[in-house]
Amino acid sequence: MITRILVKNYRTLRDLTFSPREGMNILVGDNEAGKSTLLEAISLVLTGRINGRRIGEEINPYWFNTDTVDEYFAAIEDGKRPSPPSILIEAYFSQTDEPQMLRGTMNSLREDCPGVRIEIDLDPDFADAFDEYLQSKHPPILPTEYYRVRWVDFRDKPLPRRPRELGLAFIDGRAIRSSVGVDHHTRQMLTDMVDKRDGARISVAYRQARHELTGTVLSTVNKAIKDNTDSLLDQQLQLHMDQSGSSTWEASVVPQVDKVPFAMAGQGQQVMIKTGLALKASSSTTSFVLVEEPENHLSHTSLRKVINSIERLAADRQTFVVTHSSYVLNRLGLNRLHLMQHGTIHGFHELQEETVDYFKRQSGYDTLRIVLARRVVILEGPSDEMLFNRAYKDCTGKTPDDDYIDVITFGTQNRRPLELCTVLSRSAAVLRDADKKTPEHWRALAQESLETGKREMFVGIPADGVTLEPQIIAANAHAEPELREIVHCPEDEDLEDYMSSNKTEVAWLIATSDSPIRYPQYITDAISFIRDA
Repeated sequence: MITRILVKNYRTLRDLTFSPREGMNILVGDNEAGKSTLLEAISLVLTGRINGRRIGEEINPYWFNTDTVDEYFAAIEDGKRPSPPSILIEAYFSQTDEPQMLRGTMNSLREDCPGVRIEIDLDPDFADAFDEYLQSKHPPILPTEYYRVRWVDFRDKPLPRRPRELGLAFIDGRAIRSSVGVDHHTRQMLTDMVDKRDGARISVAYRQARHELTGTVLSTVNKAIKDNTDSLLDQQLQLHMDQSGSSTWEASVVPQVDKVPFAMAGQGQQVMIKTGLALKASSSTTSFVLVEEPENHLSHTSLRKVINSIERLAADRQTFVVTHSSYVLNRLGLNRLHLMQHGTIHGFHELQEETVDYFKRQSGYDTLRIVLARRVVILEGPSDEMLFNRAYKDCTGKTPDDDYIDVITFGTQNRRPLELCTVLSRSAAVLRDADKKTPEHWRALAQESLETGKREMFVGIPADGVTLEPQIIAANAHAEPELREIVHCPEDEDLEDYMSSNKTEVAWLIATSDSPIRYPQYITDAISFIRDA
């Protein structure tokens, strides 16, 4: 199990320390928060590869954190001589984890545990060439041709290949990673299922087939080449099928789905197949599972199947899921959530178990809006939302969106999202009906999550009515005829009965009316509060 991931200066992750949980880990955050970069860093340090190629073959200047590079060149301009930027990625494992051959203290924290690390820094052999580059008229780009890559364990011993215990399954729901058939992670899962003896037999048969092609189909071509080059060359030039070790059957076999090449199958079908392969692979060959946006390209029913499979994967493997779906987040468990913001991570393990269970049951709720919001207004229903948005516009001249305020309806269970806001340290205003109770009664039930100036609850005055509609009537007692006209209440009907029986329609009529109304005091108080929070 990975107990800690440390990343320095890799893309958007300037200085990140992440302590994942056993089993399931869910990563959410705004765009460009670094979620996908973190998965990529984990894959890099566990496999020593990126996109199926060795890291040294893929390194480029844009791997380095741009702020670090800019500060470095600014310091050079000022005549200083700081150390050239470098990249460090470390994965720490539990002390009892295998293989113990990876155990040592050669890591940045000097911990005695198994682990692996990647260092990308200036190659000492190119120090002079690097200095010449700095003295020339150069662009503000690092010459990574002068850099080296070291993939080592915590004994500082180079790793020639990935240790068997660090098997990785990568399920990418966004798109296939290779245009030539199947991404390397999926190919690896498929070939891992082939027995050694079967693999050897396939390899021999593949080599024999290539030899036969050379002797049959290519023989005519080689004769033509010979006839055209005899007078020009001392030695004979021919075409042969590649028989070298680099030309393997694994790279040539392309999986098919119902007689259709995998790459041409539907994206949703690809996601389901990759998830199924990871589930079938033994935990000894895939100790870690990385899942990128599983919700993409899937119907709701298919997504449920994929999420069930991911839950099963996390039972005996450490799993990392990046998602933008509240359904995925709620189903897999808020207590497994890690919020990424500006290259830092916050955990949610302190949520009460009953709150986690509540969101699992209510998996349709847009929980991510709370997780990613800056300030939140929590309301009971759609009528409240329409009226609050109109009241905000009338009071401020803006919409809540203009002020980066999320207005979310959560029914009467506002204590659950309020607890989530507390863990997130979010500013929140909760509005609710009195419902024949005093405001103090409702505030007392949520006291642990309330904080003056940060998270407050606003309740209608009981004397003005137990729900929103009589509260509005009380606030507009001076102009009841005008209110009747706005909500289209017949003259022979009681206004409160009519408004209460037609909640949504009445709210819509008020929200879209050319004539403003007065709003209950608790609503205007909530608007003032959330703007200043």
